[in-house]
Amino acid sequence: MTTNTTVETSIPSKTENENQNKFLSFSLGNEEYGLEILRVREIIGVLDITPLPQTPDYVKGVINLRGKIIPVIELRRKFNMNSVDYTEETCVIVVEVSDPSGHEQFQMGVIVDKVSEVRNIGRDQIEPAPEFGTLLKTGYILGMGKIKTGERTSVLILLDIDKVVSLDELCESIANKTTDAIGAGGESEMVAPRAAA
Repeated sequence: MTTNTTVETSIPSKTENENQNKFLSFSLGNEEYGLEILRVREIIGVLDITPLPQTPDYVKGVINLRGKIIPVIELRRKFNMNSVDYTEETCVIVVEVSDPSGHEQFQMGVIVDKVSEVRNIGRDQIEPAPEFGTLLKTGYILGMGKIKTGERTSVLILLDIDKVVSLDELCESIANKTTDAIGAGGESEMVAPRAAA
């Protein structure tokens, strides 16, 4: 099920220095995560998604965002969580991701259950990822942000979006699926995300 909605949230335009300690918080089920606000381009509702052949199950397809074709992944599936029906709170966070060489950047849509708010987390409030206690690969985690609300302290799992949305890993997964299809006697078509023009 998809819903056609307009842009729900725009990211305030501020200088890079002002945004260095800001993270966009969002939820997947009962877990709270955060992304560096400098990587977030916009937040939109779920648009019509065109599926791509021979891609991993977490790759939902592509969307046409004002003339730009952007690949979209479902973060629940990427993290091996069960998919759920999309609701009015389901969002696509459009992020900017760097390739491993750092020479090229591309935009990617990330489907999440709900976007919460922008949080200010100083670097001294971020601890290294634990070796256990989370289902995520620790390589995906930038750190654990401590948030104090009154006398209560909660933890936000801060994601390294370049590791979560790795272009190399995605292309390798597509290649593996293509090889499987050839081995099964099927036709294959190589598809890889490209940077929006």
